Amino acid sequence: MTKTAADYTWFEDDFPDIAEAYCFTLVRDLPPAELMSRLEGRPETPLQGIAAVIDATFAQYDREDGNRQLVAMTTVGTWTLLIEPNGYLGVTEEQALPASAGTSWISHFSNINAVGTFLWAEDQVLRLCFDPMLPERRRGTAPDELLDVMRRIGFHLDVEDPEPDFPHQAAFALAEHLTGVAITPALLQETTFTCATVKIR
Repeated sequence: MTKTAADYTWFEDDFPDIAEAYCFTLVRDLPPAELMSRLEGRPETPLQGIAAVIDATFAQYDREDGNRQLVAMTTVGTWTLLIEPNGYLGVTEEQALPASAGTSWISHFSNINAVGTFLWAEDQVLRLCFDPMLPERRRGTAPDELLDVMRRIGFHLDVEDPEPDFPHQAAFALAEHLTGVAITPALLQETTFTCATVKIR
């Protein structure tokens, strides 16, 4: 059964420190070490739990004057999950599309102003890209392929769609639909993440 936006309302309630600005990326069949090689990452100390990752991200930002982004990674089934507190590398097409060579790349981002991006790429081809708050404005080679799924998940694509509207929670549900990977509180709290920093372009 397809998850909906309502299944991810816990994220903002339980993890407010990252919910205000984040990027979550899932990459198929690409281990963290190989993913970091593609992104020209520099290994950093592993960290337990998302709270430690958030603290390290802002400490890193201060040390590097904002020139490098800390990323936290873990393997979930055949996918690598990459999390960026206050980051956007996963939806930066100049970096994401080349890194998606031979694989699937699904990423979604939101910042403190609620500006967001959902990006789906396959083997360097942009399949779908849109702002979760403006899902009617889609681009890519398959902009309409997921319309029925997007409606069921909770994206507001029609004028008569009822309130409430949870576009960024819907982005989590759409990523799960495409990957089969569920983001859960336990995953965020209990994982020991492989960490690296990547130069911001």
